[in-house]
Amino acid sequence: MKNYSESFDVVPDDLDDLNHVNNIRYVEWIQDISKKHWTQVAPKDIKKSMIWVVRNHNITYHKSAVLGNTILISTFIANNKGPISTRVVEIKNKATDDLLVKAVTEWCLLDAKTFRPKRVPGEIQSLFV
Repeated sequence: MKNYSESFDVVPDDLDDLNHVNNIRYVEWIQDISKKHWTQVAPKDIKKSMIWVVRNHNITYHKSAVLGNTILISTFIANNKGPISTRVVEIKNKATDDLLVKAVTEWCLLDAKTFRPKRVPGEIQSLFV
């Protein structure tokens, strides 16, 4: 598993009415880190010929983050089967290492021209696993 991580601080725009990070913001972070991982690792020619779409998000919320917390978000590919890639994202409080959110997302690989599902080729699997 090749992990990709980054950290950032919770800002006022991340909060909901309870002054916790909004659940929708977590979904945005999950998608953003996944796309950044793909962009960082995949060669340009591969990125032009293939695209990913979400098939399923399974998100478990463990604890809340609040204004000023520093977030550590990490992701890796757990497995690939046919056109489906299962990606795990963990969002932690960087100061305490408490797990805040864990997501398991199924992404489907599509041909960029036809938008038809495409089996995850070995060359992509080797980049991430």
